[in-house]
Amino acid sequence: MEQFRQTLPVSALGEDARVAFYKKSYTYLAFAVLLFIVVEYLFLQVPFIVETGMQMMQGGWTWLVVLGIFMFATNYVETVAIKSKDKTVHHAMLFAYVILEALIFVPLIYIAIQVSGARESDILTQAAIMTLALFAGLSMVAFTTKKDFSFLKSIITIGSFLALGLIVAGTFFGGFELGLWFSVGMVVLASASILYQTSNMIHKYEEDQYVAASLGLFASLMLLFWYVVSIFLSE
Repeated sequence: MEQFRQTLPVSALGEDARVAFYKKSYTYLAFAVLLFIVVEYLFLQVPFIVETGMQMMQGGWTWLVVLGIFMFATNYVETVAIKSKDKTVHHAMLFAYVILEALIFVPLIYIAIQVSGARESDILTQAAIMTLALFAGLSMVAFTTKKDFSFLKSIITIGSFLALGLIVAGTFFGGFELGLWFSVGMVVLASASILYQTSNMIHKYEEDQYVAASLGLFASLMLLFWYVVSIFLSE
């Protein structure tokens, strides 16, 4: 009976257990965001990391390789975190993914800081507020409707491959600019991912997988933040 209870999804648990799971998941998400901010700040203090990030972002195919590695790592850590029952593995995957995200974000954050100084406006703060507002709104939709958004997985997968294809086209064909509408489309895709991940947290995860749930939410949140920043930069 104990083994059976351990395999129950969160949706089948009592209200107190569900609330405890949600609190743990969002607490770990908050810690992940805080760790990201701290690590990102430290990375930006190292000229070598900033210069390397800028060179790779402006290097065309090299940035495409970085994005490919990033997509593979995202799928890998999420899969390992979900399948593994070892909380140590869950924590390690979340920590490693936060560090990877911080590295990927270095050139974008650096550019945003420079542009903010030129425009005398805080792009990062504006983008963060917009991102958190969208995240909160989408999370509320998932919780209030209690709908299973697992059907979005195929849409997200197709959208991700389409986006990667457009990035490849933009990389190898110099005159092909992705532009503002690509970022808007990616915001829509990230929003779908947030609905999907929140729905999984409500309906799919087991009681001891709160770290894995926070990892999925963090990945979707950072994807949304990346393209919200990109939209602000394109104005």
